[in-house]
Amino acid sequence: MAAAILKHLAGSRVYVGSAGVRAGEPDPFAVAVMEELGIDMSKHKPVTLAGVHDTSFDLIVTLAPEAHHKALQLAEGFAVDVEYWPTQDPTLASGSREQILAAYRAVRDSLFAKIKARFPLTGAPSV
Repeated sequence: MAAAILKHLAGSRVYVGSAGVRAGEPDPFAVAVMEELGIDMSKHKPVTLAGVHDTSFDLIVTLAPEAHHKALQLAEGFAVDVEYWPTQDPTLASGSREQILAAYRAVRDSLFAKIKARFPLTGAPSV
């Protein structure tokens, strides 16, 4: 969700990539809550950090401890900053569909706020 949010806000002004600790299928709950804001994640293909071969980036933002550890290893020897933004894992939410969606919305909204604060982009779309 974080990469999709920054892509939405920055457009083509910055390169935004996304990778995780494990590959998988797109998360339908993440797709649904992002669609509520008009952001299409339906074609997102999750990839792992092991699949990252282009190291020409300036910043890696991690959202989970395991990802942070792996990103620090990946960044060794490169002039790249690594930031850790502790984030709740919405996949751990349980209950009704609406309760699970509420957990995803909370993460989405938290990420939106963090991204807007960290990357103050003029002329960015408002959501």
